[in-house]
Amino acid sequence: MHGCQYQIEMKADYSVGIVGAGFAGLVAALQLKKSGRDSFVVFERAAELGGTWRDNVYPGCACDIASPLYSFADEPNPNWSRQYGRQPEILAYLKDVALRNGLKKHIRYNSDIVEARFMEAQACWAVTDRQGNTTTVALLLMGPGPLNRPHIPNFSGLGHFQGKCFHSAQWDTGYSLKGKRVAVIGTGASAIQIVPSIAPQVAALTVLQRTPAWVTHRFDYKIGAFGRQLYRHFPFLLQIKRNAIFWLNELFGLGFVGNKNMNKLLERISLLKLQKEVKDPRIRRKLTPDYTIGCKRILRSDDYYPTFNRENVNLVIESIECFTERGIVTADGKEHQLDAVIFCTGFVAADINLYTKIIGLDGRELVQEWSDTGAEAYLGTTIAGYPNFAYFLGPNTGLGHNSVVHIMESQMNYLMQYLAQLERLGEGSYLDVLEEEQQAYNSWLQQQFKGTVWSSGCKSWYQNKRGKNTVLYPRLASSFRKETEVFNPMAYRQVRQKMQEDEKIDVKL
Repeated sequence: MHGCQYQIEMKADYSVGIVGAGFAGLVAALQLKKSGRDSFVVFERAAELGGTWRDNVYPGCACDIASPLYSFADEPNPNWSRQYGRQPEILAYLKDVALRNGLKKHIRYNSDIVEARFMEAQACWAVTDRQGNTTTVALLLMGPGPLNRPHIPNFSGLGHFQGKCFHSAQWDTGYSLKGKRVAVIGTGASAIQIVPSIAPQVAALTVLQRTPAWVTHRFDYKIGAFGRQLYRHFPFLLQIKRNAIFWLNELFGLGFVGNKNMNKLLERISLLKLQKEVKDPRIRRKLTPDYTIGCKRILRSDDYYPTFNRENVNLVIESIECFTERGIVTADGKEHQLDAVIFCTGFVAADINLYTKIIGLDGRELVQEWSDTGAEAYLGTTIAGYPNFAYFLGPNTGLGHNSVVHIMESQMNYLMQYLAQLERLGEGSYLDVLEEEQQAYNSWLQQQFKGTVWSSGCKSWYQNKRGKNTVLYPRLASSFRKETEVFNPMAYRQVRQKMQEDEKIDVKL
């Protein structure tokens, strides 16, 4: 069937269902397609693919991982115009890959999945969208993306503000900032792109900083016509570049996972950059972090620091007391009169709270379980009690130094072996990771944080409300690739059910 020896012959509508058509969903769809499998469907809640690169359209929006690496491993793009891809170009790349590989016919747009329920007797998932349509799939892959729930703190008096306000991920493209008095709240990854992009056009820009970020060099540059032509004619050069970027990131990543000399080097580089690029020593002091570099996300920018040399830019470190009709009052009693406020206050990431209800064996509800106990998975991918189910960029799969596309591809390499095992078991089969295997993995995982920068004491969005780091993988990306290289069927309860009988067989290998 479709060129695959073990294609699942199920009563389900599709062998595989994928929720989300962002990078994760396309990673999954690509590998399925290239393996000869055609029985899969991608559910996308929006009217177009692209995920975060469709939704985020703020000025200066770009990736902080170099383009040759922030792309599909077997879909290199010789046409990047810059070392670091901008939002429109990344979105165009995703659309082009989907078109060239025949993926678009598999995508159901405007299909917002509200519930997925595991049907044990049929060994498949019933997936229901907001319109009430239900589709059954043998294997369900979740790829909703980790940064899709904008976070706006509950500031006192916010409802009284008469000006314009919006989150960076919900940019109002119809509102002009030209000549306005604008405040940016936050100094994270979005802010360091927005601040230098809007500073030249606004009358006055107030940057409200709670915690200074460690900022390092980006070394962005244009890739000329000759360079693009070279990559088209000699694709191995682009592969060499991709590998070089990956291993250089891994080298710097050593400074996060326990190498103190590398950590000190990164700190020194960042402080020298600050010293060189910001003229006023008082502003430099405000921008100097007092925590271990890497404990919070390191930011890459070539133009963020120089923006604070502009006369129309003001850095405020006093905390926000309240909003008024005219602006913001800070802890020093000063009222900052404003026309617009942009919230660069990040996303809810550590306390995973899907808009989709996931119901596994015995009525278990994933979101509720994770809310009660903290998000956990086996290899950040499969979850005990939720058979034939996997989560892209699940608990503890994020990175602070390298490309998450590499992580997603590692997960899909693993899941292709998982799928092959399901196909070998045949119709009506499911795989459920053993609870003890999941617990042992997560116990080991949390121990790996000891000695890393993430256990140095600072608070970050990597931590859930209990202070547990549920976002980051505490080792290098190459280590995760090695961990997920070989599927171990002994870590799973393997159940083969006869579809027309009540008999259930636990398969012992």
